[in-house]
Amino acid sequence: MIPQSFIADLLNRVDIVDVVGRYVQLKKGGANFQGLCPFHNEKSPSFTVSPTKQFYHCFGCGAHGTAIGFLIEYSGMGFVDAVKDLAQNVGMVVPEQDDKIPPAQRAAMQQQSMALSEAMSKAAEFYKAQLRHAPQAISYLKGRGLTGEIAARFALGYSPSGWDALKAVFPDYDSPVLVEAGLIIQNVEEDGRRTKRYDRFRERVMFPIRNTKGQVIAFGGRIMDQGEPKYLNSPETPLFSKGSELYGLFEARQAIRDAGYVLVTEGYMDVVALAQMGFPQAVATLGTACTTTHVQKLLRQTDTVIFSFDGDKAGRRAARRALEACLPHVSDDKTIKFLFLPAEHDPDSYIREYGAAAFEQQVHEAMPLSQFLLREAAGEHDLTSPEGRARVQFDAKPLLQAMTPTALRLQIVRGLATMTQSTPGEVEQLFELAKPVAANKIAPPKSRREQPVGLELKLIRVMIAHPTLSLNLDDEALLAFAHFGQEAAERLIWLVVQAQSLGEQGSFAALCQLLKETGSEYDALISEIGAAPEPDIDAERLWLMATVRHLKMDALKQELDQLFAAGLSSEEIGVRYREITAKQDQLRKEAEAG
Repeated sequence: MIPQSFIADLLNRVDIVDVVGRYVQLKKGGANFQGLCPFHNEKSPSFTVSPTKQFYHCFGCGAHGTAIGFLIEYSGMGFVDAVKDLAQNVGMVVPEQDDKIPPAQRAAMQQQSMALSEAMSKAAEFYKAQLRHAPQAISYLKGRGLTGEIAARFALGYSPSGWDALKAVFPDYDSPVLVEAGLIIQNVEEDGRRTKRYDRFRERVMFPIRNTKGQVIAFGGRIMDQGEPKYLNSPETPLFSKGSELYGLFEARQAIRDAGYVLVTEGYMDVVALAQMGFPQAVATLGTACTTTHVQKLLRQTDTVIFSFDGDKAGRRAARRALEACLPHVSDDKTIKFLFLPAEHDPDSYIREYGAAAFEQQVHEAMPLSQFLLREAAGEHDLTSPEGRARVQFDAKPLLQAMTPTALRLQIVRGLATMTQSTPGEVEQLFELAKPVAANKIAPPKSRREQPVGLELKLIRVMIAHPTLSLNLDDEALLAFAHFGQEAAERLIWLVVQAQSLGEQGSFAALCQLLKETGSEYDALISEIGAAPEPDIDAERLWLMATVRHLKMDALKQELDQLFAAGLSSEEIGVRYREITAKQDQLRKEAEAG
C-alpha cells in the first residue's frame, strides 16, 4: 500500500499537462489546455486539461481524473505502475509497505533496470536498421502482404547472420547487461567456467515487444525458412514477464477504443497481418497461455474482449485456458467472446481467402463466454443418461466456482440446470457457490442514502475543490455539522478527515485520487467541479469561515435553549452558560473582523 501522503506529494510535483501531452496534442485555450479526447472519437476538441486543478475532463464522454487516472485509463497500467511511472519522471522513489530492501540496493536495482532498457532500445534500432539491407527479409514480409508502413509502425527488424553481429552496436560485448537482457547467450561449463558468447537472435525477422509505455522490453524472432523453433522469444528478464505482457497492445490502444473491442490472437504475425488487413485492434499472447493478468490488462482497455483461436486441437486447448483465466474477472458490464476459425485457417489466411468483411462477420458472431463454458462442460458426455449429466455437472463445478456471484453466473447456472435436468437452486447448493443467487429470495432494495443538497452540498464542493481549507476546521466545527442531521454530519466529518489527512500538500487532484479509491460516491461531483471554472480560493475561504461560524452559533444557541429547559439550578447552569456566551462573543468578534 503506497502511503496517501506520497500520492499527494507526487501529484503536487507532476504536471498533468506534461503527462497528458505525451499522448494527446494539446493547445492552450484560456486558462486550460484543449485537445481531441483519446477515449472517444471526436472531430472538435472537447477534452480539457486544467493546470491549476491538475485534472482532465472531457465534455463529450465524461472521462475525467488526475495524472494517475489518465495513465491507468490510457495506458492500461495498474495503479502502482502508474504511480511508479510518474514518480520516476520526477525523481521520486515509491515507498512500499513491508519493503525491506536497503535504499542503496534499491537504487542499484533501478540503475540496472535503466541499463537493461537502454540495451533493448539500442538493439531495437540496430535490428530495424538491418532490415533495410536484408532483401531476403524484405521479400519474406512482402510475401506475407505487409507494407513498409506497417513494418515501420511495429518497428520490425532483422537480426543478421553471424555469431556476434551485436558487437556493431555494443563495443563492450562482454557486458553482463547483454546477458541479463537476453540479447546474447553465455555458455557456462559444469565447472563454472564461461566459454563462448554469441547473439541469441540470428537470421530472423525481429518483432520488438513494447510495454504500455512504449519501451522495448523483449523480442520475438521468426525464422524465414524451414527450421526450429519457428519463433524464438526473449527469456524472462527483470523487464519482461511473458505472463504479463501482450504483443501489440501499445500500438493497438487507440484502435481498441475506436473499434470498441480487442481481438486476442495467438501470434506476432497474426497481429501485424490483421493491422495490415484493417483490424489494428489485435494483440497476442507471447508464446504462453492467456493469464489472469492478461485479462485484467485487456479489460482495462475495453469492455469487450474477443479471443480468436485456430480451429485445430491446439487452438481449442488455448481457448480453454483463456476461458479459465477470464472467469475470475467476469462481470455483468463486460463481454467476453471466443472466435473459432476453420481448422485450416488462422486470421491472416482467412482474410486472404474470404476477405475482411467475412472476417468481420465472424467476429460479430463469436461465441459468448456463457455458451463456450456450457459447451466445454458438456463435452462428449451423454446427456440422456444420469451418469452423463452428473459428469457434466462435475466438469462445470470448478468453472462456476471460479466466477463471482454475477447475473451472468446465474444465467449459466440456469442453462446448466436445464441441460442436466436440475434446478438452479440445486446446482448452486451442490456446487457450494459463494453467495448463491437463485437459492435465495432477492432482498428488497435498501433505501438509497439521501443525496446532499443546499448548504451541505456547497460545503462538500468547497472541501473537494480546496482540501487545504479543511485545516481551518476544528472539533467544534465538526460537532456543529449535527445541524444537517446524523447521516449528513457523518458524511461531512468523514470528508473533512480525508481532506485533513493530506495536510498542507492537499490539492484537488490528491483528494480526488483518494476519494476514487474509496468508491464512486463523489465521482459525479468531482467531474462537475473539474469541468467548472476555477473558483476564487480566497472567496471560498471567507464563505467557509462565515458558514462555519453560523453553524457554531446555531449549535451554541441550541445548547443554551436545552440548558434552560433542563430545569437545573442557577449554579448548575452558571458555569456552562458563561462558557457558551463567551464563545458566542468570540464568534461575533471574528465575524466583525471579517
